[in-house]
Amino acid sequence: MENVLEVYQRQYDPKNPVVCMDETSKQLIRETRTPVTAKPGRVTCYDYEYERHGVANVFMFCEPLGGWRHASVTDRRTKADWAKEIKELVDVRYPQTDRITLVMDNLNTHAPASLYEAFEPQEARRLMERLELVYTPKHGSWLNIAEIELNVLGRQCLGRRIPDKPTLTREVAAWEARRNADQAKVDWRFTTADARIKLKRLYPNI
Repeated sequence: MENVLEVYQRQYDPKNPVVCMDETSKQLIRETRTPVTAKPGRVTCYDYEYERHGVANVFMFCEPLGGWRHASVTDRRTKADWAKEIKELVDVRYPQTDRITLVMDNLNTHAPASLYEAFEPQEARRLMERLELVYTPKHGSWLNIAEIELNVLGRQCLGRRIPDKPTLTREVAAWEARRNADQAKVDWRFTTADARIKLKRLYPNI
């Protein structure tokens, strides 16, 4: 926990950005009947029946101090999918940086081994040398700022029925463009000193 909190206290450095990563799933649901449109004094009405059209995955990367985020929609969230996202992060999103500090949870797919399964050893090593991996502790995913971005995405964009992956991709891209244009940042104020007081029960007694 303190490792993550220390990372969040670093000054903004464009050559060594702090990027947070998380992922979530979205159930794809299609209407079986046309909703009744809203009228003065009445909200839009939806039928309780629907057709389920599978589940899509959303990868979220965000730079809290840079006011930047990128969300990509995929069919799955396998090791290969994660490795592909990491390669894009390094080579497309941050090609000029010296090193990227990447904060994420310790899901089994979020590991250097995933890069070696997806790419040739020299390519996997090249990507790893550009990364500083920082993991949130077990049951401590609330420390991942990318979760905040996913919550905002859920409230502003995904809190409704979305019928298919193309629609989801368009909606997420529009949300991302608007939020990046606003350069929305995250002001993280919880520090190690706060943790040692408010979360004292998590520390061993010496």
